[in-house]
Amino acid sequence: MRFLAMVKMDENMPFGQPPPELFAAIGELGEQATKDGTLLDQGGLLPSAAGALVRVSGGKVTVIDGPFAEAKELIGGYAMYQYRTKEEAVEQARRFMELHAEYWPAVEAVCEVRQIMEPGDFDPTSLGQ
Repeated sequence: MRFLAMVKMDENMPFGQPPPELFAAIGELGEQATKDGTLLDQGGLLPSAAGALVRVSGGKVTVIDGPFAEAKELIGGYAMYQYRTKEEAVEQARRFMELHAEYWPAVEAVCEVRQIMEPGDFDPTSLGQ
């Protein structure tokens, strides 16, 4: 099963910039996950000012350039993993967040772990039921 781990935080970073030691520790954790074959992809995201929202509402599509004033927290980074169970994916996310607690104790963040839908997980005939 594939899982997406998304780190959410206040993009204005009132708790300061991440220290270089955090990036080094994250690199080591990612290197180990790559070696054991569980890390499929990872990356940090630029601030919302570099992005856009593409929204559909009432049958119309609109594009809003960043920054996103209404957003309280945004996804700052992600990792895609392959694990046999959700518990394994959550454990990896816990280790990742423990690095934040150790090297950047002022940070306020949450890591959301979601299983990625695979063929057969979605039955389109069940919509509206």
